[in-house]
Order: sequence, then structure tokens, then C-alpha cells
Amino acid sequence: MTLTALKPQPEPAHIFPIRVYYEDTDAGGIVYYANYLKFAERARTEMLREAGFHHTAMLEQDAIILAVRRCSAEYLKPAKLDDQLSVSTRIGGLGAATIDLAQSIRRGGDELCRVDVTIACVGRDGRPVRLPAALRSVLSTDPALRK
Repeated sequence: MTLTALKPQPEPAHIFPIRVYYEDTDAGGIVYYANYLKFAERARTEMLREAGFHHTAMLEQDAIILAVRRCSAEYLKPAKLDDQLSVSTRIGGLGAATIDLAQSIRRGGDELCRVDVTIACVGRDGRPVRLPAALRSVLSTDPALRK
């Protein structure tokens, strides 16, 4: 067995690249804390889009909305202007009407922020509805998205 075989392999995840722009920073020159949540939202949206699920189509065709039900963030290190970041997204679990996600925002090998989110599937009236079968199938079987 070689030493390379003993190295821990990275967990599969959806990866979304993002650059820090001037508009993302605060007066101190670092990313304003709420903008990490915007980065995480963009990554979740692109993960779904790449899996074939668009928010507008789900609303128009299925009359469902994916809304944030719970969100927690742990800020570990600051990002700065012009940093190239990556947001990894993994599925932590699926409920009847919810999706639990674990997201990590990194700069190279440094983890800057962890975001744990629960997304609720709701109808136009705001009441919970079951996750569509096609969405559940993709999220539960795609190894690149499992935690």
C-alpha cells in the first residue's frame, strides 16, 4: 500500500466558486458577515439548477417554494477583497418536506465559514408540502451530494 492510498479523500460535494468583490466587504475590508449567507444561497441554487431543478420552474409548474426554515453560521476566519472562495454543499438529510444541508466556505485549504441550513418545501399558501419525488430521488441518490 502506498502512502497516497492512506491520505484521506475529500468528501463528495457540489462545489461553487465565488470571488469576493468590493460590494461584499465592510468598512474594515473583510467580507460582511451576512454576505456569507448570500454566498451559501447562491451555491444551493446552483446545486439545484445543475441537478435540473430551477426555482422558477418549481414555482410555476409545481406551485412550490423552497424556503429557509433554519440557518446557523459559524465564522472561523475572514475573507477579504478579491479572494477566490469555494462553497461546498452536501445533503445532510431529507425529511418529508425538508432538506438539511451542510455548507462550507473555503479559501484554498482554509475553512472560513460553516453554514447549516434546513430548507422547507412549501406551497404558495406557505404550508409545508412533500418534496417532489423527482427532487427527493436526485438528492438521495447522487453520491456527489451526500454528506
